[in-house]
Amino acid sequence: MQSRSGSVALILVGVLFLLHNLDILSFRLIGALLRTWWPVILIAVGVAGLMGRKK
Repeated sequence: MQSRSGSVALILVGVLFLLHNLDILSFRLIGALLRTWWPVILIAVGVAGLMGRKK
């Protein structure tokens, strides 16, 4: 089974652009959140990678 991370990333980017087009979310807010919480994103990706491995 292939990894679904690429599909999930595309969906998330699409949702972010949709929210921006609907004036619900601004990219300035997204930038501020990413500058603050980028380590959590790395940790979540690492944990998901470990949990996805099967022996």
